[in-house]
Amino acid sequence: MPTKASTFRIEPTVQAGLEQLSRVLARPMNQLVNEAVKDFVRRRGREVEPELESTPSNLRAYRQRDPDFEEAIAAFAKAEAEFGKDDPAEGKVMIGKLVNGHLVEEAGPIEKEIDQLLNG
Repeated sequence: MPTKASTFRIEPTVQAGLEQLSRVLARPMNQLVNEAVKDFVRRRGREVEPELESTPSNLRAYRQRDPDFEEAIAAFAKAEAEFGKDDPAEGKVMIGKLVNGHLVEEAGPIEKEIDQLLNG
């Protein structure tokens, strides 16, 4: 299988240790890094395997308990009612006009006066 180039940031002390190992073992750093990452993925994969195996059954159990997602919809509606117009996820209403693909907000009275003083 062809390899894929990747960029990672490595702490200077780890980099120095890798360079030292590369010289002592007479093996390229790339080969040592691939070996280390492969070992890490294999080891951590075994650690999370039980969680990964239980995920589909957890999803099926949730779907059976709330097949029409009524519980989730009720929680969403409650949150909407609690936050109302102060919901941080709603964003901010902007009033203005689109100029060259950019929104230019309508100026208030002070902005209009400053603009008139600056631009005549």
